[in-house]
Amino acid sequence: MLCIKYTEDNGWEAPEIKPYGPLQIDPAAFVLNYSVETFEGMKAFRAEDGTINLFRPEKNMQRLATSSQRIMLPEFDQEQFLQCIKELVKVDQRFVPDEYGYSLYVRPNFIGTEPNLNLTYSREAMLYVYLSPVGPYFPRTVKLYANSKLVRAWPGGVGNFKLGGNYAPALKPAMDVVAKGYDQILWLLGDDHYVTEVGTMNFFIFWINDDGEKELVTAPLDGIILPGVTRDSLLSLARQWGEFKVSERKITMPEVVRAIEDGRMLEAFGAGTACVVCSVSEVCYEDNEYKIPVDPSNPDAVFGPLTRRLRNELLDIQPLVVGCAGLE
Repeated sequence: MLCIKYTEDNGWEAPEIKPYGPLQIDPAAFVLNYSVETFEGMKAFRAEDGTINLFRPEKNMQRLATSSQRIMLPEFDQEQFLQCIKELVKVDQRFVPDEYGYSLYVRPNFIGTEPNLNLTYSREAMLYVYLSPVGPYFPRTVKLYANSKLVRAWPGGVGNFKLGGNYAPALKPAMDVVAKGYDQILWLLGDDHYVTEVGTMNFFIFWINDDGEKELVTAPLDGIILPGVTRDSLLSLARQWGEFKVSERKITMPEVVRAIEDGRMLEAFGAGTACVVCSVSEVCYEDNEYKIPVDPSNPDAVFGPLTRRLRNELLDIQPLVVGCAGLE
């Protein structure tokens, strides 16, 4: 693992790569008492020629910097930190899988470590990174429970930042819907039941809209939605194809239901670093269950045609040097 410590008086210490193990943290540290923590999720891939690459890591560095500013953690040099991560991956490159769809998950964490119970900013901090080989996250379709009573994020909040404090409050609602036989929550917001995210993933719908156009649509980055790197990549791919309309705009759950009932819903899927994409086959809304098409030509399909195409193109691109950061 990689560890870099900071103090306001002395700045950043020299990076240290050491064996994975427990961290020594004071019980009064800011991260333990006030959730002063942000983190990232990124992946390293092995190409066919054996080269190991990180996919769009500069996006993760930018998001980590933005999130850390929101909770007053110190500034860090994004390029230098990325170089440290590359060195860590080089040390542990034997753990990078070479199977299609598999990767080495890279988890950077940034925490406040000053032992101080005063509610102020942390004058001590630590960046650390650990790694783990991972495979397909959801090797099947998922069933969603649309929740209009609880919210994951709200206007003026911190839903667009990747903060540890955003995740713990969602655990109980998530486990409650699992107990009901569903996989994830489809988070709704406001009286109009604005569709925001699914679990910890960005949510996409592919439908024929009210104007009769085929459209891929996802919620806009309006301060509520986390700016996912996978989200951005999928939108870029779809726009490059130029085969259908691609939109970032608000949609409501009644609009989704109407599209399902009218037969205009083509596919729906979640997207994120861990899962890449996963097709949605069903959603429960106000005690009514609605089936969402996956692949009408194949009743046993795990991915819909568009979802599969987006997934395969992204998985084909991710291990390549072009558009990635190769390890030198």
